[in-house]
Amino acid sequence: MNIHIINGPNLNLLGKREVDVYGNEPFEEYFLKLQQLFPQVNLSFYQSNIEGELINEIQRVGFTVDGIVLNPAGYSHTSIAIGDAVAAIKAPLVEVHISNIYAREEFRKHSYVSAKAIGVITGLGLDGYRLAIDWLKK
Repeated sequence: MNIHIINGPNLNLLGKREVDVYGNEPFEEYFLKLQQLFPQVNLSFYQSNIEGELINEIQRVGFTVDGIVLNPAGYSHTSIAIGDAVAAIKAPLVEVHISNIYAREEFRKHSYVSAKAIGVITGLGLDGYRLAIDWLKK
């Protein structure tokens, strides 16, 4: 089974950025833990701060992997194009947010991706990725 994680803007700064909101663990370290938790799953991940690169990655893997975990980060609230890319692919996709977007600023309460995703996990920290992988695995 192949599951691909795609992280959007500023998630390359996990562990350094707003640790009170996003925690103090870099994603690369957490990814190693995910690989240990799911040895039977071929996990890969990609991160970009650029909207078009995220769209290209969704399209690149969206017809070949068994599932995608997408954290579109700030683009959740602004990118109709990322939502359209999610709607265009065949792979089931779970949208993940580290913080609870519904407990934050008003503009964060809407996502252009959510309606196209098979499910949404929000506010459970990095553990949301594990939960998404576990669900996709089933």
